[in-house]
Amino acid sequence: MSIETQMINSILRLTGNGPISHELIKKDATMTSESCRKLLDRLQNQGLVNVQKGFVEADGSQRVNLAMEAVRLGADIEDVSSHLQWQEFESIAAVAFERNGYAVLKNLRFSSAGRRWEIDVVGSRRPFVICVDCKHWHHGLRPATLARIAREQTERTSALVNALPVLAGRIKCASWSKAKVVPCILSLLSGAFKFHEGIPIVPVLQLQDFISQLPAHANTLLHYSKTISNLDNWF
Repeated sequence: MSIETQMINSILRLTGNGPISHELIKKDATMTSESCRKLLDRLQNQGLVNVQKGFVEADGSQRVNLAMEAVRLGADIEDVSSHLQWQEFESIAAVAFERNGYAVLKNLRFSSAGRRWEIDVVGSRRPFVICVDCKHWHHGLRPATLARIAREQTERTSALVNALPVLAGRIKCASWSKAKVVPCILSLLSGAFKFHEGIPIVPVLQLQDFISQLPAHANTLLHYSKTISNLDNWF
């Protein structure tokens, strides 16, 4: 592991509850004072940390980007991801969809079929509404566990479809005539399964590829077509 990835791991491990001192980072990453200062300056210039008066701070978005940078530099994704909090993992999906022109809503709570539901991340860009379940697991899953996770996400997505067009304003698709709603499971790790009954299991490092390729492959995935308004009939 390079000295830079050691530092990033230390920052991720130590900044979860707020700012930390240069000295603590230096000690945790077993670095010299000069190396610590230079690397912190570099990370600050990249917008990955905020450095002020001997302390280092990283907000949720910065911590997600730090984690991705560490993985890019060769750090073990399981080790890096163990330092992320649950909400920060969800932010990975939100940032990726936003960068691709999607309107994003995290932790969507709604009622449908007589019960309450919650979807971790919903990304909307005409004609797609992507319902993402973020799974922060660190080891491979047994087929039975994966089947349960996929079934539960199918149920959540189906409930959202039934709640349209009531939810259309909240997820920024009220002006659409129809939507194609796609369930998706986002994982930290690559596993033995890429799909389960038509639901994509997307490792976080392949999320950008999934978003880019979605228009070409959406019809091969489990999806729901839902009429929102009768303005036109182009689907």
